Amino acid sequence: MLNTVIETVVAVAARIPAPNAPTATTLPELLSRFTELDEPLHAELRDRLPAGEWVIDSLDGAVQYLQGLPQWCVTVTLVDGDTPLLTVLHSPTLGETYAAERGKGAWRDGAPIRPSAKVSLAAALAGTSHPATPQPDADAAAGKALPAVLGRIAALRNLGPTSWQIADVAAGRMDLFWLFGQDAENLLGAGLIATEAGAVVSTTTGAPWTPTSSGFLVAAPGLHSEAVATLT
Repeated sequence: MLNTVIETVVAVAARIPAPNAPTATTLPELLSRFTELDEPLHAELRDRLPAGEWVIDSLDGAVQYLQGLPQWCVTVTLVDGDTPLLTVLHSPTLGETYAAERGKGAWRDGAPIRPSAKVSLAAALAGTSHPATPQPDADAAAGKALPAVLGRIAALRNLGPTSWQIADVAAGRMDLFWLFGQDAENLLGAGLIATEAGAVVSTTTGAPWTPTSSGFLVAAPGLHSEAVATLT
């Protein structure tokens, strides 16, 4: 099934117009443009994917796309309730595809991936983001943690879609990523990629992550404990 899903996602993504310089000047205009693009893409993916319960984000990183930026991807995840079974992330801009299947591994363009071997936050490239929906408690927690993290890491960036940044941690391109708040749609599939690659996935306090958790952390194994201590 995995190869079929990859082929479907790549084929649909190939027909998405390249992002242009933004023309919308108000939030309603941005939302209208997003809906115009997203609804037919979502429907096509839903129709073409194998039977099952799918979490689909046809423009993952829509904010970047609508601003004319290249950091976006197409994401689909097969789930059984709250359990992700298979996921595919495809970036038309990079021409790269991340995929994972529960119990079988994680790959980028067919090659197995693994997290970095770093053991010190002082050498780490970290990423963070925030949920798309307003979550005041999450914003407050993020603001409280940020100064502590900035004082201990090499660099902090937000490099686009949450899902792609998590996959980049799984592949060792980034070393850790965290998010305060709930964002299950973006975390379920990417979390599977990270787990299958050997990265450590938890809440920001180090507890097991679930879709209802109030925070998410993924890190290289040698950095996870220090990252938890810093975030808390």
